[in-house]
Amino acid sequence: MSATLLKRRRGVAAKRAVGRARRHFRVRKNVSGTTERPRLVVTRSLRHIVAQIVDDTKGHTLASASTMDASLRGAEGDKSALAGKVGALLAERAKAAGVSKVVFDRGGNRYAGRVAALAAAAREAGLEF
Repeated sequence: MSATLLKRRRGVAAKRAVGRARRHFRVRKNVSGTTERPRLVVTRSLRHIVAQIVDDTKGHTLASASTMDASLRGAEGDKSALAGKVGALLAERAKAAGVSKVVFDRGGNRYAGRVAALAAAAREAGLEF
């Protein structure tokens, strides 16, 4: 979101969006992925969660997983449990791609709930960050 668009928004939901955008800019200013330590990007919507491992030097996605994947589409559990399954699946795919160390990019989301569940499951499955 651009700075001018942030200034135009009004209301409680707008304040929440502005805060998220500010956190996102602050996080992305300091976090970038390299070939040795690519970036683990978390994108969260109301219904789904998507995680990707990105090499920013080349601009390539090395591995990805989401709740929209065919293997997780019919999975049981609440959204936090599904986020944990996404984290474990992503770690498995990252190992297959030869990635063991990553830099975590929460993307302006607070490190709680589904984002924390995904991170914890990825760590348990062997990703280091």
